[in-house]
Amino acid sequence: MKPHNAGSLIFQTLNISLLGLLGLVTVFPFYYVLIVSLTDPTEYMLDKWTLFPNHWSLASYEYLLSTKAFLRSMGNSTFLATVGTACSLLLTSSLAYALSRHRMSGRRIVLMMVLLTILFSPGIIPHYILVRQIGLIGSLWSLIIPALASGWNVLLMKGFFASIPAELDESASIDGSNDIQTWVRIILPLSLPAMAAFGLFYAVGYWNQFFQALLYINDSAKWPIQVLLQNMLLSASNTDLEAYDVTQQAPPSEMLKMAAVIIATVPILIVYPFLQKHFAKGAMVGSVKG
Repeated sequence: MKPHNAGSLIFQTLNISLLGLLGLVTVFPFYYVLIVSLTDPTEYMLDKWTLFPNHWSLASYEYLLSTKAFLRSMGNSTFLATVGTACSLLLTSSLAYALSRHRMSGRRIVLMMVLLTILFSPGIIPHYILVRQIGLIGSLWSLIIPALASGWNVLLMKGFFASIPAELDESASIDGSNDIQTWVRIILPLSLPAMAAFGLFYAVGYWNQFFQALLYINDSAKWPIQVLLQNMLLSASNTDLEAYDVTQQAPPSEMLKMAAVIIATVPILIVYPFLQKHFAKGAMVGSVKG
């Protein structure tokens, strides 16, 4: 065997071994969470560190999905993820399309305002004062309206729309379409990769709403799943979970926490495969020209 071939083989072996070890370290916490959530409660009480349980059970999932508080929080997060994503995509795409066409009056001023939102952030206190002044404290809309559009996403989608030939707009205009009709009938169907990519970004952001919910939502009935999960994870025992309809007959609190983590993670994992075919193209939006 030639020396350089031997060196290459050693490098590849070390590289694969290191990456495999890092992958194992990354996957193990998820594996442990899943195993604990599926272990039979009786077996878990006897051995809390088992990695290969002999008896499996869905008791934790059945219990969580039977509690009103948990289902209510899932519904709140689902509302945020669906309605919030739809509103954000509508605002982001319409603004980005308008900015991508030079015929828009005041285009440079609006573009400068978008850039300013990226460069300067007012901070938490001004945000809270604004939300309070417009009367959104305690409403789920306080988690949607302030986060409707990201300046960075607007600029990226603007670059994507700019890559679509302006001749399509002119042809539609000759056929009698106005700007809104052109945007809806021609531009948006050509923008599925961008819409899928940004839709996934927005959906993950709304589903993971946590800090803003702590600031703006005081009613536990309106908590999204992440806030409920955080309170469950901080609870030391079942008696601390009274707000979640947990009683002494419930599975161990640790199992409930692990099951809640899995349930809170699964929806995004389910959505991603349906967007994967568009995601690779959408991840490059704005890179053609700006």
